[in-house]
Amino acid sequence: MEFNPNELEPQFNEQRFWRKLRANLRRAGKEVIRHCLCLHYAAQKPETPLWAKTVVYGALAYFLIPLDAIPDAVFVIGYSDDLAVLSAALVTISLYVDAEVERQADRKLREWFG
Repeated sequence: MEFNPNELEPQFNEQRFWRKLRANLRRAGKEVIRHCLCLHYAAQKPETPLWAKTVVYGALAYFLIPLDAIPDAVFVIGYSDDLAVLSAALVTISLYVDAEVERQADRKLREWFG
């Protein structure tokens, strides 16, 4: 069964995902952005099962949705709830986060953060 993340709209949208990542690089911080990237790249792999992709896109949708347990605009702690959700998702799908996924995420981080 093929999985299309854009079917989850309005909760998850590929273009909205990339836009929010780029717009919030400094505010969210490297750790949050790296978690998002690892999840995204792991979900792109054909061998990642549907249940894992569902976990990924649920966590990424939480990152995208403006209504959070702790609003993102709150200085310093605004992304702590997002980090918790993203971390839990990463642990859950860790079997599908291989060295290539980490390389892709790190490459994108270097491109954005220098």
